[in-house]
Amino acid sequence: MPIFKLAAALALGLMVSTASAQTFETDEDRTLYAVGVVLGNNLVQFNLTPQELALVEAGLRDTVFGTEPRVDMALYGQQITVLRDARQAAGAASEKAASMAFIDEMAQEAGAQRSESGVVYIPVTAGTGANPTTADSVLVHYHGTLRDGTVFDSSVDRGEPISFPLNGVISCWTEGVQKMQVGGTSTLVCPSDTAYGDAGQGVIPGGAALVFEVELLGIE
Repeated sequence: MPIFKLAAALALGLMVSTASAQTFETDEDRTLYAVGVVLGNNLVQFNLTPQELALVEAGLRDTVFGTEPRVDMALYGQQITVLRDARQAAGAASEKAASMAFIDEMAQEAGAQRSESGVVYIPVTAGTGANPTTADSVLVHYHGTLRDGTVFDSSVDRGEPISFPLNGVISCWTEGVQKMQVGGTSTLVCPSDTAYGDAGQGVIPGGAALVFEVELLGIE
């Protein structure tokens, strides 16, 4: 959803939470806070400083209280996408540089194999079954983290394995899981170009390397 369409609702969420020591006394308070969290996720891509967030809040407040915008929206409304793309590109470049250093380090782990695509495959436990191919669907357990250890997704934490076609996932998985045998576990370290690229996805920043602990449970 375009950020300018969120203005009034986000302003309300920010006004409700103005006091830093505010407590939640009702379910409505908690719901309004949740609105702020959800809408705030749309601002993460701008990499705002506290000072910049204050400018955003000023615009939101003006909108909610019916004050005439203090800038030409016909001009500056169109600059929102330009600003977002520039901030994303800068953030992705910085993250990619740090991620490459991390991948270089992981490639030095015992038994690590680094492919032409940059994917680092580290066998942990050998399997005894067959290797899957791109034509197969596989059943796996996995635990996904960023380079700093932040968990972004985990079937292990959910307590339920997942099945998917091997040709329908990020290329790091397509490449790496084919090296595994049923019953085996491995670590996949994925450069951003083999994962979610410069755009990122959800909590995954643009340019981020991803680490997956994978257990291949079966080939379907």
